[in-house]
Amino acid sequence: MRAIIFVNGIIPDLATVERWVREGDDLIAADGGAHHAVAMGFRPRVVVGDLDSLDPLLAEQLAAQGVELEKHPPAKDKTDLELALERAIRDGAQEILLLGALGGRLDQSLANVLLMAQRDWPALIRLVDATEIATVIHAGESMTLEAAPGSTMSLLPLSAEVTGITYTGMLYPLDRATLRLGSTRGVSNEVVSHPATVYIETGIALVIQTIEKAPCGTPSST
Repeated sequence: MRAIIFVNGIIPDLATVERWVREGDDLIAADGGAHHAVAMGFRPRVVVGDLDSLDPLLAEQLAAQGVELEKHPPAKDKTDLELALERAIRDGAQEILLLGALGGRLDQSLANVLLMAQRDWPALIRLVDATEIATVIHAGESMTLEAAPGSTMSLLPLSAEVTGITYTGMLYPLDRATLRLGSTRGVSNEVVSHPATVYIETGIALVIQTIEKAPCGTPSST
């Protein structure tokens, strides 16, 4: 099952993000992310969080429509998004897309990105916006990109060191390379042919690709 989590970030153009939602997706809102869902014409199945950024009137309307409000106390150890991710996984999600996870406060945006690498989640988690999609890959995983030739791809280490980085189908190929946290060597590569792939032997890395249409590449263990 695939879940969509609407996050309370900034979405400049709702139409460019709405395209990621497809029939049959399990729709979940992380607190004020419910505003984005409703603005796109969707009704979440559940809203998760302390509900401090959800308009009370909208909360009443959603509850009246049968939407579950999973309310948590304001003094909590996890963000609304982390709680929503845990709810999606408990409910059986095997793939999760995060919409509206960027923009606004820098601390929240960074926390939302790093949350994907916080643990080895038992689901594939992707963060998407209008034209880019970010995916975390772990040691021993390979990822086939679906970005069109000419599109950009960047790999950023999220662990102290990422080793065995190997690309195929890229303008600047790597063969068992090592990148350390903070390195910019993996920024702004270019897809030149299909299949374009990324593989890492050890560590955790964030792969960001420019993509014109859903869906995107899927990591797999090798």
